[in-house]
Amino acid sequence: MSSVEWRVLCAQYSCTIKKSCTFTSCLECDFGMRIFQVFLWIVSFSFCFFSFVTSRVKNELLEDIRNYETLTESVEEPRILLIGQIGSGKSSFFNSVNSVFRGHVIQQAGSGHGETSMSKWYRTYPVHDGKGGKKLPFALCDTMGLEREENEEGIHKDDIISVIKGHVPDLYEFNPKEPITKNDTRYRHAPGLGDKVHCVVFVIDADKLSLIDNILQQKFQRIRSDVYEMVIIQDGAEITPTFRKITVGSPKQLGQILGVTVSAISLVKNYSSGTELDQNVDILILKALQQMLRATDACLDEMKLRGLTESSSS
Repeated sequence: MSSVEWRVLCAQYSCTIKKSCTFTSCLECDFGMRIFQVFLWIVSFSFCFFSFVTSRVKNELLEDIRNYETLTESVEEPRILLIGQIGSGKSSFFNSVNSVFRGHVIQQAGSGHGETSMSKWYRTYPVHDGKGGKKLPFALCDTMGLEREENEEGIHKDDIISVIKGHVPDLYEFNPKEPITKNDTRYRHAPGLGDKVHCVVFVIDADKLSLIDNILQQKFQRIRSDVYEMVIIQDGAEITPTFRKITVGSPKQLGQILGVTVSAISLVKNYSSGTELDQNVDILILKALQQMLRATDACLDEMKLRGLTESSSS
């Protein structure tokens, strides 16, 4: 806009501008407006560029997960087992993964924040690529929550080991007082490689990180197996001070507490209370899922190597 045009508009539309104007000339006013317009353009361009980059990163992660293959004929859908304390967000994490691929927030698995476990059954959840879409090449497995005290109503550690080894069928109802045994009619005596768990994920609520005492650490150690492990520290819809402290804190110290390497820890947020998807939250969820699938690959490679070693030594 030229200074002449600005004078015409200024005189035409409002004398209030002229009375309140602090510029010594219309030319100076026009220059100031140009600077302001450039500033708005820069802000708008930066926002659009950031949105473009974020959308591209999300789409790349989606395609990587959609096209995932195990390269192991006996395992078409690797199983990722989610374990953690009551209220840690195991079911919320599955719901969040499901929401990302559905394109909207959905609550399929029961989740809550009470003192008793919402998950009393062993559930194997497939994830579909959109409503009515094809099944994605992995399954998330949910269990009853771990308890801090031995006398509390939580999943028995022997049941977790049986789940990892593939002896527990889907929809099995856990009994905290009595783990599944070989005498149980539902016990799977000869599980195949596809029935076993290929990655164990410890799910921890960011606000309950301080509650990981020696008892829980001992439980984690007892259920550890040859399966590759990961840890996800997750938060709800809002970023809490605890989550922010973990994000900027020392991952090495956190890894020492949990007994895992720093590279095996992922920080995510979930949609436990949100109603709309956020691309930044989606990327955190998808990145954690990508790491789980990579850990699954490492587990299957190790299993195949041991199988070759056993066959060659026999």
